[in-house]
Amino acid sequence: MFKHLSNLSHHAAWRRQLELLLDSTGEGIYGIDLKGRCVFINKAGASLLGYTPDEVLGRNMHYLMHHSYANRDLMPVCDCQIFKAFQQNEGCRVDSEVLWRRDGTSFPAEYASYPIFEGTDVVGAVVTFNDISARMEAQNLRAAVQVELERRVLERTAELQQAHDRLRRLSAHMNTTRERERARIAREMHDDLGAKLTAFDLELKALAYRVSEVPELALRIGAMMKLSEGAMDSLRRILSDLRPGLLDHLGLWSAIEHLLGEFMTRSGIQTILDVQPDLEMVRLGRDAEIAVYRIVQEALTNVHKHAQARRVEVSVQREDRALVIRVQDDGRGLPRQSAAQGFGLMGIEERAWDLGAKCFIGNVPDGGTCIAITLPNVMAMQSSTSGDTA
Repeated sequence: MFKHLSNLSHHAAWRRQLELLLDSTGEGIYGIDLKGRCVFINKAGASLLGYTPDEVLGRNMHYLMHHSYANRDLMPVCDCQIFKAFQQNEGCRVDSEVLWRRDGTSFPAEYASYPIFEGTDVVGAVVTFNDISARMEAQNLRAAVQVELERRVLERTAELQQAHDRLRRLSAHMNTTRERERARIAREMHDDLGAKLTAFDLELKALAYRVSEVPELALRIGAMMKLSEGAMDSLRRILSDLRPGLLDHLGLWSAIEHLLGEFMTRSGIQTILDVQPDLEMVRLGRDAEIAVYRIVQEALTNVHKHAQARRVEVSVQREDRALVIRVQDDGRGLPRQSAAQGFGLMGIEERAWDLGAKCFIGNVPDGGTCIAITLPNVMAMQSSTSGDTA
């Protein structure tokens, strides 16, 4: 008898220690039997539900606090994840459902349910649960802030894109206006200054004939004639830079060939033009040809200033439906910084954008720099026999 009383006392002490342990935790903990009835619950769990522990003991926990979804639709017992722990011998952890309080309100909860075994038999389940309202509010606030941030980023991106598009349209307009002004100045210089220099040269030749018997005057007039010839050469060069006549009359490739010839004479750098035979008669239209000519011109200027090259090649090829124009040198290549740092290279990219073309500026494996302009639809281009002769 005394031994029995001792066992009861020991059991009561152990149960008391377990109750103290369960009550010391901040999360709700309860146990259920195979019928879903509560066999124990700690104070925190009962308080979260609006009850005292004695009011919960023996109650069916599904009908007490897990009977409905968040939208108040009834949840069948067969769908209860808590009961499935002992029905299917599998634990679960859920954070997407709500639990219900005594006053009929609900709260978002995170709960875990695991079966209780006695030997090999399942005798119930133990459930832990927490009110995660604060976490959900924080998540919702974070999501709202993220949505607002993304909205502002999209608005700002759209504003920047609009500003960028306006700047590019302005750049295209300035390029067009600049070329028209160059053409106007070239015409006036050709018609006015060219005519006057021609007349001046003729007068000098006539005067030289008349004073041929006066050596001193003949020498001075000869020197003046050389100056006049130099002035004519300078005028032709300036006119070619302003508006190359070959571009209007013989087409883009002839103008580029002439440009390469002059570049080789001035710089001593060997130049090569390689145009695919079936593209020799292709005309791109006035504005496009001017843009491509200026791109090649700027690329050659960069080669002369920076590349320290001995050779530069301009190639024109068809790749699928695209026309690809490459300017490639064998110089020291671009520095490691961004390829578009210089204003010259930025101008090349802007002109390519105006054409609707893709632009590549970079180093090549064998050394040197390549500038490639890809016009996307060469099949739409007209030949010189039927297209715009500029």
